[in-house]
Amino acid sequence: MKEITASMAGTVLNVLVSEGETITTGQAVLTLESMKMEIPIEAATEGEVASVNVNVGDFVNEGDVLVVMK
Repeated sequence: MKEITASMAGTVLNVLVSEGETITTGQAVLTLESMKMEIPIEAATEGEVASVNVNVGDFVNEGDVLVVMK
């Protein structure tokens, strides 16, 4: 299992993937809002989304697991 984690603290603005979806390296999986900036969170490797651990509006801290991939 591979994990995509938050690179900084912020609020989840958009979730762009869903469970079972195949994603590619560099694909944005969600967008965080921090300090009035929108920060895309991208997949470091390709794979299938096993679970999305956050919802729009959730506050996350740096290092929190956002998406788990198979």
